[in-house]
Amino acid sequence: MTTIANDYISSLTTQNSGAKTTGSQTMDQSSFLKLMSAQLKMQDPFQPMDNTQMVAQMATFSQVAGTAEMNVSLKNISSRLDAMANSTSRISDAANWIGKSMLVDGDIVTPDRYGVYGGEVKLAEAADGLSIELIDASGNVVKSIDMGARPAGSTVPFYWDGTDENGNMIDSQALQVVVKGANTSSISTWAAIAGVQSPADASSARLITAIGEFSPSDAQKLS
Repeated sequence: MTTIANDYISSLTTQNSGAKTTGSQTMDQSSFLKLMSAQLKMQDPFQPMDNTQMVAQMATFSQVAGTAEMNVSLKNISSRLDAMANSTSRISDAANWIGKSMLVDGDIVTPDRYGVYGGEVKLAEAADGLSIELIDASGNVVKSIDMGARPAGSTVPFYWDGTDENGNMIDSQALQVVVKGANTSSISTWAAIAGVQSPADASSARLITAIGEFSPSDAQKLS
């Protein structure tokens, strides 16, 4: 039976010797069944393949197919474990930021982890009498900070401890930063990091603050 099967394979090779081989170089279940059918058709009627040979061939193919399927499953498990490890690493790195404050682009400011309102403004032009006003949702000026004369292109930090003229703490509300006396090229504010959000697809973590969610790459400074 083996001789006949080899003759059959050789005949196929001879028939296709002049053609370029483009088919699969591996044997799947369909190919195995075709080959077995050809063996049964072309076997020597005086020396037919017995049950032991057939069972042995089927067992061998089943073992190979099972190994291939197991390899695919292991690769899938490995990929998922790698994704989980990467996600855990990102969460762990971002979690180290909880309780700290980050400087981000924007003109809305809330108390940082010390309870202080603060940020930075970069001037596009020189200012003789620069001032920074913090305005509440009703349009009222809660605090005006006199910054004096500043050169063009300078970065001016500002801070306010959140107390009124009588030394009383105001409510921890979001305030808008308005610059008077000069045009700015950018305004940045400090925001306390309250938590971390990590999507289920293991994409980048998001840092949660009182003024919104940010990527770690959005942080200009960290304190």
